[in-house]
Amino acid sequence: MVSLGREIVGAIVCEYGEEEFVKRIADPFWFQSLSCVLGFDWHSSGTTTVTLGALKEGLKNQEMDLHILGGKGKAMRNTIPEIDSLDGDPSEKDRLKYSSRMCAKIDTSAVQSGHGIYHHSMVIGGGNWAVVQQGMRPSDKTARRYHWLGSEVKKFTIEPHSGIVGNREKKILNMVARESHEAQKISVDIAAEGPAKLKSFIVDTGNSQMRLDDFLPGDKVRYLYMPANLNWEGVKKAYEFQPRNYEELLSIKGVGPSTIRALALISEVIYGARPSYEDPVRFSFAVGGKDGVPFPVDRRAMDESTQMLKEAVESAKLGRDEKMKAVKRLDLFVDR
Repeated sequence: MVSLGREIVGAIVCEYGEEEFVKRIADPFWFQSLSCVLGFDWHSSGTTTVTLGALKEGLKNQEMDLHILGGKGKAMRNTIPEIDSLDGDPSEKDRLKYSSRMCAKIDTSAVQSGHGIYHHSMVIGGGNWAVVQQGMRPSDKTARRYHWLGSEVKKFTIEPHSGIVGNREKKILNMVARESHEAQKISVDIAAEGPAKLKSFIVDTGNSQMRLDDFLPGDKVRYLYMPANLNWEGVKKAYEFQPRNYEELLSIKGVGPSTIRALALISEVIYGARPSYEDPVRFSFAVGGKDGVPFPVDRRAMDESTQMLKEAVESAKLGRDEKMKAVKRLDLFVDR
């Protein structure tokens, strides 16, 4: 995988440049295809961690201006030191470090589906960056992969992802959806009023009065409930910082998922600023997985899809030689 990955990356860089590879890594479809080419069949959470690990190893000591930083588990924490070790302008490295932290913070705190981030890789090259990170939900062992492309991030707090892969959920808290803009503003206002204001909304008084999330409509999801405890030091830091916007609020150390969730629920229940509960997953599993997750493989659907692709290639407006080569390649792939 290391050797093949190195040659594939080298061919892309030689033909199109480093930035093109960065853009492709941020594309969930292309990333999944690459992982299959490198040796994975179907889908598993390992496609993310092992593919990026192999690419990182393959690019060591290469002359290309392309870097893969971070990784799985403890290796995530190496992302910032590895950025510092790169050559380049200090201000540009600061921008990269900020982008890395914000990607991790948003997929941990602002998009809440119960998937804890355990893999974070940053790809840098051609004046652009991409981040691929993955979370796992302990309750059902499902994974969710998040893709980012620096040149496409206009604002970190409004639809910033280039794609998210996973099982679509009925309801999650998505505070970076465009529909959550009003809830973002209210959250900033509440945080700026200080811990006392927030405590008055959520601290248990010891009597039998209803909780704020008892008023929320629809099905209740465990990780959408009003949190019982908050990091009050983080809330205090937010008050002292006086954030001007939601991005600044998210960037404050100590303001984590519980604080973000509490502010979002208060924004809705008290002030009527409803955040988005729509899952931002754009790509899911078309034909199932070999281990039956998220559902057994539908071989008939696979065969029909293969035949449809084959007919499309045969009817494409290609020269005769190119058409025959394309069909032969597809035949070889199907046979294997």
